[in-house]
Amino acid sequence: MFKTSQLNNYAPSQLHNFTTSQLNLLFVANKPMYISSNKFLNQLKRKYGIKKMGFSGTLDPFACGCLIIASGQYTKLFRFLQKTPKTYIATLMLGAYSPTLDIEKIETIQTLKPFEKKQITETLNSFLGRQKQLPPKYSAKKINGQRAYKIREKVEGGREKEFLNKEIEIEIFDIELINYSHPFITFKTSVSEGTYIRTLGYDIAQKLGVQGTLTYLERVNEGKFRYECEKFLNPLEYLDLEENIYLSDKKNLLLGKKLNINDFKIKKNGQYYVKYDNFFAIIEIKDNNVTYILNRIELCL
Repeated sequence: MFKTSQLNNYAPSQLHNFTTSQLNLLFVANKPMYISSNKFLNQLKRKYGIKKMGFSGTLDPFACGCLIIASGQYTKLFRFLQKTPKTYIATLMLGAYSPTLDIEKIETIQTLKPFEKKQITETLNSFLGRQKQLPPKYSAKKINGQRAYKIREKVEGGREKEFLNKEIEIEIFDIELINYSHPFITFKTSVSEGTYIRTLGYDIAQKLGVQGTLTYLERVNEGKFRYECEKFLNPLEYLDLEENIYLSDKKNLLLGKKLNINDFKIKKNGQYYVKYDNFFAIIEIKDNNVTYILNRIELCL
C-alpha cells in the first residue's frame, strides 16, 4: 500500500503520476494576504496537479494564515474535523471606519488621543466568555445559497434581511494584548467556530467609544490544525469523532452491507469512525439502528 508520508519525497509536479485514490490528502496551507481563498486553492491545485481539492473555513482576501486543505475522498471530511478553538492574531486601527470592517475599504480616519494601556487590557478582557455576535455586513456566510456580501446591498426586506441581522452564539476562550502603539491594538484571541474577528475588532473599538477596523488578520490554528509546510496529515487524528470497533467480519463494511448494532463495541447513540483494513467508515448509531454516513474512505498512510 502506498503511504501518504512517502509523498514528502516527491515534488508536487510528480504527484500526477499517482491515481486519485492515492491522492487523499489532508494538510494545512498558509494563505497569503490579498488573495481570495478560492484563488489560492486554484494555485494549490496546479501545484499538486489535483483537480478535486477543497478548503474549510474561508479566509477573507486581506487575511492570511492557516487554511485546511483536502483532496480526493478527504474533501468529504470537513464537517467531521475538530477545528475548535480557532486562534487569531489581529491588529485593530482605532479611529478608522470601513463598511467591511477591514483595511480594504477604509473611508474615514479620525485622529484620537491615546488610551491608557490598562483601559485597553480591561476592554479586551471584557469580551471573554459566551456572548452573541452580529455577523459583519460583508461576509462569506451563505444565506439561501448566496454569499452574504453579494446580497447585503440589494436586500430590502424579507427572509434574507432577517438572516443578515440575526445574532449568532459565540465564545471567546482567551484574549490577550500583544502590543498597543496608538492607534493600533494588536491582540491574540482563541474563539469558537463561527466567530467573526472583524466584528470582534469593531465591538472592541465601540466599547472604547470610537470607530475601528482591522488592518491585519492571521489565523494561527484551527484546533490541532496549524501550518507545518504543508505536511500531510492522518485524518483519523483530527476527526471530532470517537472510534468504534466492529467485532464481526470486516468484509461487511468493505461491501457496504447492513450492520447490526450488536456487532459494535460501543452501542450508544452517536456518530463514530470505524477503521478496517486500509479504509475507514463514519457511521451513526441511533435507536439501535446503524447507518453509514461515509464508507470506504481510503487511508493512504
